[in-house]
Amino acid sequence: MESSISASAWSAPPSTIRLDRDEVHIWQAELEESSAQIYRYLDTLAEEEKSRAERLYFQRDRHRFIIAHGILRAILGLYLDRAPHVLSFCYGSHGKPALEFEPVADAIHFNISHSHGVALYAIARGREVGIDVERNRREVDADQIAARFFSPREIATLRGLPADLRKYAFFACWTRKEAYIKARGEGLSLPLDQFDVSLIPGEPAALLCTRPDPDEAGRWSLRELALASGYVAALAVEGRGWSLSCWRWPRPHTYQPRY
Repeated sequence: MESSISASAWSAPPSTIRLDRDEVHIWQAELEESSAQIYRYLDTLAEEEKSRAERLYFQRDRHRFIIAHGILRAILGLYLDRAPHVLSFCYGSHGKPALEFEPVADAIHFNISHSHGVALYAIARGREVGIDVERNRREVDADQIAARFFSPREIATLRGLPADLRKYAFFACWTRKEAYIKARGEGLSLPLDQFDVSLIPGEPAALLCTRPDPDEAGRWSLRELALASGYVAALAVEGRGWSLSCWRWPRPHTYQPRY
């Protein structure tokens, strides 16, 4: 199985969306839309989602939240053949969302991440997924954050890299760790220094070691996802033996889904 996905792998979605248990689908979307489209997405959101949007201080952040969650509902609607506004979510003890009233054995699992105008969505059937995307920001104090959150092995590896590679390696490590804890659904109740991920640029994305249960590492797969320059992203998937498809979410006027 390939450990990374190149930027050229992203394509337009097929006219018919089908998801088998041995597949994982990733969607990439831009979070910039017209005011009219933002209101269309807003109409599909539940009251709880609207309240979360309203609590955001900056208008740009509110709009991006509405677009990101409106697109999530539109994407899930494709798989379930339902209108976005009728979907109902429940939340785990640490806030991970799931579809309500779905058969457990064959349930669709999903995860969302967005950063600086780009959103990623991971969709799978019968297996947990987690995804994370971050903008490679110069102002981030990578050494200080790594010293606080990364494992001793990861810190040593990061410090051993040439200075020009450390910032990218930091974000590679961070997104892989975030994707894994999001897939587990445990949030930061799972300490980030209790497991090790690969981070050397050019090496495969991998969950190297988990503590206190060393067998846990073998139950998960990690992938690096290549986006536009300046972004770093990672995907964590429960189990192995799955294939990956990567699609770009089209603008509403170019794509009319059937529900």
